[in-house]
Amino acid sequence: MPIVKYPRAREPLYYEWERKAQKCGLRHTVYAVNGDQYTGEWLNNLKHGKGTQIWKRTGAIYSGDWKFGKRDGYGTYSIPDPVTKEYRKVYTGWWENGQRTGQGVSFYPNGERYEGEWSDGVRSGWGRMHYQDGSSYEGQWEADQPNGQGMLLLPNGNRYEGGWKDGKKHGPGRYFYLDKGQLLEGTWAEDISKCGVMVDFDRDKAPAPTQYPIPEIELDDPAGVLAEAQALLDDSDN
Repeated sequence: MPIVKYPRAREPLYYEWERKAQKCGLRHTVYAVNGDQYTGEWLNNLKHGKGTQIWKRTGAIYSGDWKFGKRDGYGTYSIPDPVTKEYRKVYTGWWENGQRTGQGVSFYPNGERYEGEWSDGVRSGWGRMHYQDGSSYEGQWEADQPNGQGMLLLPNGNRYEGGWKDGKKHGPGRYFYLDKGQLLEGTWAEDISKCGVMVDFDRDKAPAPTQYPIPEIELDDPAGVLAEAQALLDDSDN
C-alpha cells in the first residue's frame, strides 16, 4: 500500500510577523513615527524597566525607570540649552505614572533649585527652595506654593518663621531683623504684618542696630492681644 505524505501544517506568515513585531525584553533603539527614539527594556509592547527616551521635537532626554509605558521609579529629565546646545538637568528624582512624585531635585533656568517632595508633578510636602536673589525657603508646600509652616531666610541673615498661605506670609509668625537686632512677633495676612510686638533681640551683636533701644512696654495681657488679632484675621478670611 503506497505511503501518502501530507504537507506539515504551517501557521499563516502574519502570525510569525506579529510575534517578531512584539517588543519584549531588552531591545535596541526603536524609532516612533514622529522621530522619537527609545532604547531600553520592554514588556508587552510597552516601555518597562530601564530605558532612555529622546524626544525629536524638543531634544529632551529622560533616562531611568519605566513602568507600563510611563516614567515610573527613579530617573533624570534633561533638555538642551537653546544657546550652547549642551544638556542641563531639569529634574532628577522619583516619578510615578509619568509625574514627579516623591523626593526629587528640580533645576530652573535662572539658577534656582528646589529640593524636596513632589506630588502629581508639583511641589507638595516638605522642601527647600533656593531663589535667584540668594534667599531660601524651607518648610511645607502645597499646590506648588509655600503653604503651612516654613522659614524664609534672606541673604542678609534676616528671617521669617511662621505661617504661609499661597506663597505669602499668613498667620502667626516671627520676623528676626538680625541686621538691626530686633524681633517682630505677631500676625501676618497676605505678606503684610497686621499686628505684633517689636522687641530688641541680640542688639549687642547686630551689625547695624538702631540708634536707641526699644523701650519696654508692659501689657496686661499680651497673649490676649495676639489672640484678638488672630480672631480678627480669621474673620477677614471668612
